[in-house]
Amino acid sequence: MTQPKTIGIVGARGHTGQELIRLVAAHPGLELAFVSSRELDGQRVADHNDGFAGELRFESLDADAVAAKGADAVILALPNGKAAPFVAATDGAKPDTVIVDLSADYRFDAGWYYGLPELTRAQYAGQRRISNPGCYATAMQLAIAPLVEHLAGPPQCFGVSGYSGAGTTPSDKNDAALLADNLMPYALTNHVHEREVSKQLSLPVEFMPHVAPHFRGITMTVNLWLSAPMSRDAVKALYEARYADEPLVEVIDDAPWVSRIAGRHGAQIGAFTMAPGNGRVVVVATLDNLLKGAATQAMQNLNLALGFDELTSIPH
Repeated sequence: MTQPKTIGIVGARGHTGQELIRLVAAHPGLELAFVSSRELDGQRVADHNDGFAGELRFESLDADAVAAKGADAVILALPNGKAAPFVAATDGAKPDTVIVDLSADYRFDAGWYYGLPELTRAQYAGQRRISNPGCYATAMQLAIAPLVEHLAGPPQCFGVSGYSGAGTTPSDKNDAALLADNLMPYALTNHVHEREVSKQLSLPVEFMPHVAPHFRGITMTVNLWLSAPMSRDAVKALYEARYADEPLVEVIDDAPWVSRIAGRHGAQIGAFTMAPGNGRVVVVATLDNLLKGAATQAMQNLNLALGFDELTSIPH
């Protein structure tokens, strides 16, 4: 029997880290070698995660300690701006380690593969450094990509996320009391995901993010001006053709609801509502920001890099 590939998670205390632990635990070809968390140092992983069994404990590991573990793959689930020391240490100790970085730190680095499999899989050529897309950015790109060749101007994207997207460090954006009966706009121009999507799709995109009182899930409502009028059927057919072979992207007729995507590993795209004259269409995409927006996508990328079927351990 082939030896399982070893994997470590850095930043495992966060919401995404917990989802990653579940996905790795369910994977027949992966073994969780270490989980690093300063706050949970010494505590059993199984006491904090219902998807994991065993005696493995959280450790507080700096970059050199992570590199010294010599794992086959490392997932960095850290806040923006924290990845570089871990990448540098791993480059020095074991450069063939697969690193999947969930932060924005390498999304603009041409030396890294940008892993949104449904759109960039053909560009994967064995790279060991993989940048995981942002959650909002995944929803935007899936909603816009089939129409890129037919657009007359920048897509306008109104995004709403559950507060788990704001992480576990206390802030206004994850304060349940402040969010109650509220919708909180923020970073209304030049958001990092606006820049990310504009770069990936090679067209300017306008994005206005908001946080809502629900815990998980993103709704992305996208307004698209067309270069020539199209029928609703023709628009929807472009999406159905683009995602026909993608088990994690479901094209539906109605506008999808975030309550129906929470806890699921894929995305839904629907609505396809035409304005009078058929020169403008509104498309709605939903996904779980912790899953297809983060952990599920990281597992797709890991499977691709380590030679497994892309959907191994991902319910679909």
